[in-house]
Amino acid sequence: SGIIRDVMQNHLMQVLSIIAMETPVRVSGEGYSNYVRDEKVKVLKCIKPWKLENSVLGQYVSNGVEPGYADDETVPKGSNCPTYACVAMTIDNPRWEGVPFIMKAGKALDNQKAEIRIQLKSPSGARHIFNDQNVPLNEIVIQLQPEEAIYIKTNVKKPGLHTELTQSELDLTYHSRYKSYKKTDAYARLLLDVLRGKQATFVRDDELLEAWRIVTPLLNEIENRSLEPFLYKFGTRGPKQADQLLEEVGGYRRNLDYSWPDARL
Repeated sequence: SGIIRDVMQNHLMQVLSIIAMETPVRVSGEGYSNYVRDEKVKVLKCIKPWKLENSVLGQYVSNGVEPGYADDETVPKGSNCPTYACVAMTIDNPRWEGVPFIMKAGKALDNQKAEIRIQLKSPSGARHIFNDQNVPLNEIVIQLQPEEAIYIKTNVKKPGLHTELTQSELDLTYHSRYKSYKKTDAYARLLLDVLRGKQATFVRDDELLEAWRIVTPLLNEIENRSLEPFLYKFGTRGPKQADQLLEEVGGYRRNLDYSWPDARL
């Protein structure tokens, strides 16, 4: 369960709290650090503990070229340790009522990235307006790694004489737009904050307690029931059951015809 303890409880919970929190009283000036951290704690208090019924666990196996997790000599024989986890949750406050949040992380997937995807609802009558054409859902994507970028996936008229939809993007890739921008290592920023006496980017004790309150019940279920994770091949998107969870619980619809133009990165 290291993927939950090390990545989801720690790094991804930080991202979730920043995305979902209310606007702090201020984000600069005297005492701003606690204003930011107060709002992060408030939103975490609105998340119910994770349950196995809203989760998918996976473990990667060999694809014929790269070895699987269990093939490592240092891994105990028959280990059920998950290398992939996907959890669906809700934030029970007025702003986010009825909005599903999905958190997932994994090793040996098809690509290495960290991002936030905000999928918007379909406008009323969209399919009727376009004569029953499939209308993909618009998305706001905030990419943290490998390169910082913010882009909006939006529907546009396909070039040509016919009225057909295609999905394109409004793109803000940082190194393309800000060519003089020098990327700073994440830990360099944290060390600079230490020297400046700024604490907003650091976890406070009550925030840490709330994060563990959310994830601990799921960890206990995994350990007590010795669950076997779903298997997925090295270099794929993860177990197919995770995509089913996204669609059934989260209502997420992935547009298979769209691909982010990696050449821009």
